[in-house]
Amino acid sequence: MPTAPFMVQNGRIVRYADCRLHGFSGAVKYGCGVFEGLRAYWNDEQRQLRVFRMKEHLARLAFGIRVLRLEGAPPLEEIEAGVLEMLRANELRETCHVRVIVHLDGDDELSATGPVGWMAGAVPRGSSRFVETGMHVKVTSWARIADAALPARVKATGNYLNNRAAELEAKRDGYDGALLSTASGKLSEASGACVMLVRDGRLVTPSVTSDILESITRATLIELAREAGIEVVERSVDRSELWAAEEVLACGSGWEIVPIVSVDRLPVGDGKPGPITRALQKAYFATVRGERPERRGWLTPVWPG
Repeated sequence: MPTAPFMVQNGRIVRYADCRLHGFSGAVKYGCGVFEGLRAYWNDEQRQLRVFRMKEHLARLAFGIRVLRLEGAPPLEEIEAGVLEMLRANELRETCHVRVIVHLDGDDELSATGPVGWMAGAVPRGSSRFVETGMHVKVTSWARIADAALPARVKATGNYLNNRAAELEAKRDGYDGALLSTASGKLSEASGACVMLVRDGRLVTPSVTSDILESITRATLIELAREAGIEVVERSVDRSELWAAEEVLACGSGWEIVPIVSVDRLPVGDGKPGPITRALQKAYFATVRGERPERRGWLTPVWPG
């Protein structure tokens, strides 16, 4: 899935081939950056492309910039305007994944806090096949990074080496994806998404103190579930609960809402996507595609008018 031809770098529209970093930048040497993955959804009937929960994503980006002490980062208004300009420059009229990175630039020492650069691009990308079929996952031998080691709730580029190690192990072992536990053995998250279980008709999800990324999609599903009358419980989750659950799902901007149909080669429930997962998928996709007028406040239109 190639990135669209035009990107935005430091507020200027550039061609994909010209969006470059120096090999000695802090982003390359130290993995020092924060990023966001957003979805922009095309509604063919309404002839509109809308970015889902853009302001919430940018607020989380600002949190990461502050925690990593990146000084001189651009204001969020500039990044928002640049992302929308980039989408228009590519004349995108299809669903896509938008990637925004704010990074340590220059050529300085480990403790440098600037200069800071940023870029954003878009990859035209619909839903994965796993949204329909479900995924087969394993609990990886890699522990999720602890908040005492790295800021786990920051979407930092360097943090994703942890996710990569887990996913590589899972795929080598013949699985579609990986789940990670905390250092104390409690369920944390998937390799790039948050996890939810259905137990006795209730939606259970690891708490924000389980070394998870504070996911915007997770927050969205919690709100949609409660709106539909589904009880939601946020707490520590044991590994064995994955095998006892009626349903398990993963959620994230890139993954969207993916049923998990087996864990460690044990089927979840009857081994098929369950009714609560399907109901949440239906509510989520109607929301992000602009089919629920009461939720249009979560959507930023790309094309004026």
